[in-house]
Amino acid sequence: MKRIKVMLGDITKVEADAIANAANTTLLGGGGVDGAIHQAAGPELLEECRMLHGCATGEAKITRGYQLPAKYVLHTPGPIWYGGNRGEEQLLRNSYWNCLELAAEYDCQTVAFPSISTGVYHFPLEKAAPIAMQTIHTFLQGQNTVQEVSLVCFDEVTKSAYDKAWKNLFSK
Repeated sequence: MKRIKVMLGDITKVEADAIANAANTTLLGGGGVDGAIHQAAGPELLEECRMLHGCATGEAKITRGYQLPAKYVLHTPGPIWYGGNRGEEQLLRNSYWNCLELAAEYDCQTVAFPSISTGVYHFPLEKAAPIAMQTIHTFLQGQNTVQEVSLVCFDEVTKSAYDKAWKNLFSK
């Protein structure tokens, strides 16, 4: 499906209507993708995030992109992996789905995602990639606003996992 792309890169440099931020529940910045997005967007992003009063795991909130090439940032706290017995898979699905719903609501045609929860939250990459791919695919089938979703992978290992998930989904 040409509406889903897997690419190697830096999400803070992606030109899209919206990029997703693998945030923590405070939305006040952190490490990894979250810290990089906050740094690249500038201090105005933190100021706007303070007004949002946090966000629950699996939910999503939207801000302007400020100094990023993206018009909007979709903030979603993905689940911390505790072994898979605390609803982590559904929470991860919710993170992707809720970001896409917000993107559609704000008329975003292009959206870029990092690999949510697979860094410091330790969600197994081999489980996360197919969940992300299936959720995005299902969402795109049911609406026409969001036209293209990119999965922006920080390294080759992550990209390989998403390429495999893409191939498995679309070779059926």
